[in-house]
Amino acid sequence: MSMDGSPVSSSVKQKLGHLLPGGLGRAMAVLGLLLLLFYVFSFNYPYSQDSASNIYLHFPHKWWASLSGGATTATPTNLSHIVFRVFSSLKMWEARKVYLESWWRPNITRGYLFVDGLTKNESLCPYTCPPILINEDITNWEIYPLIKNPVQVHMVRSIMEVFRQGDQDVRWFVMADDDSVLFLDNIVEVLSKYDHTKYFYLGASSESILSNAYISFGMGFGGGGLALSYPLVAAMSKKLDGYIKRYPNLWSDHLIYMCILDLGVAISQQKGFHQIDLRENIAGFLSSHPQSPLLSLHHFDVVDPIFPSMNRTESNRHLMKAAGVDQSRLLQQTICYQREKNWSISISWGHSAHIYENLLPRHILQMPIETFKPWIWNAKWPKFMFNTRPVKSDPCEAPHWFFFESIESKNKDDVNTTYSRAEKRGLSPCSLGGNHSADHINRIQVFSPAKTRLKVGRVECCDVLSLSDENTTNVRIRPCMEAEAIA
Repeated sequence: MSMDGSPVSSSVKQKLGHLLPGGLGRAMAVLGLLLLLFYVFSFNYPYSQDSASNIYLHFPHKWWASLSGGATTATPTNLSHIVFRVFSSLKMWEARKVYLESWWRPNITRGYLFVDGLTKNESLCPYTCPPILINEDITNWEIYPLIKNPVQVHMVRSIMEVFRQGDQDVRWFVMADDDSVLFLDNIVEVLSKYDHTKYFYLGASSESILSNAYISFGMGFGGGGLALSYPLVAAMSKKLDGYIKRYPNLWSDHLIYMCILDLGVAISQQKGFHQIDLRENIAGFLSSHPQSPLLSLHHFDVVDPIFPSMNRTESNRHLMKAAGVDQSRLLQQTICYQREKNWSISISWGHSAHIYENLLPRHILQMPIETFKPWIWNAKWPKFMFNTRPVKSDPCEAPHWFFFESIESKNKDDVNTTYSRAEKRGLSPCSLGGNHSADHINRIQVFSPAKTRLKVGRVECCDVLSLSDENTTNVRIRPCMEAEAIA
């Protein structure tokens, strides 16, 4: 029947019957495809990395290459997609260049070095450092007399000046200081989890509460490292000078934060970036690292050397020996128990190991021992952005300390790290644990998988093996079994 109730003519029925089985179906399919193409190319709608990649496979037009400085999302993020900005000064350069040289990979890493006070482009370390850029002159600015600290302005503008170099295939810009040590493999792995075509501001707060309270709990501290996506830096570069002129007295990290905040972007906290707003002995902090890849360590020349009997330069190089073999496990805490002796063993891979003469739960062992002081000396409790436990003289709570000594691969399956005793504990055995003293243990050997990187967000388990001799404890790190409790 027609809409008015009259019979449909037989000729119309005949035509419809001819179209419906084949002709009309094809016509509708063609029309649908045309509408889809019109929608794809006519609207600038938000898209995910996966959907964009699928479209790219079928329509490899030039407009795609304009995203992220020419980088495409068809390939996973790797080190070549990241440009690093390192800031130093002539006054501190000689003392601190060893930190940069320890992580920079010549002819592989991309980036630029700014040295405040340098007025001409000269080679300070031609083979082991990034190429040098000279900050643009701002002395002719009308507000220049109002700028309290020109170095801070140079630090802020340096990220814009790096962007203006026009490097191709860039997805991320990473900012760090000359006394920051970065861990490139882990940075690549973390950044690859994010969609670099969107606005992202990655960093971490200070470890000290007062440092955050004085500025902002929502700000990333630049010495610990900041990672900014290409589109975010592109947007910032258009507005940065305006913010500097509006707030000439703010410090660099704060200025960057203010600009990014006005673009509607909040920080994505990354626990592996470490400002290290701590003082003196940070061994307790490093022995209980958060469950996150180690990305950076700042203030290396402020804290005590992180290994006994070594200076800061030697300590840095020693840590990088472990990093050169397996960054994914560096400082990652693994806990297991020797139940026959009622011992708890905690491994901070590549740095230190503890033996406790008592069975202590994981929620205790994952809290750093407060061997360190806050950045601001007169800070009152609570001082830190994380829970801590005090240094104890109780033999059931005080650990035997062992520090990373050597690393080797004796076969294709295992990496063997050795940790040697720092000093005698000087306490009686723990009576609650059955008086099983660990005073005779001088060395801990740890075997970890050579072929498998530790995945982001995963924790591993371990087993205490039979003793190779009466003075050595052997531990094997392994994947945790399903629903295995570390207790």
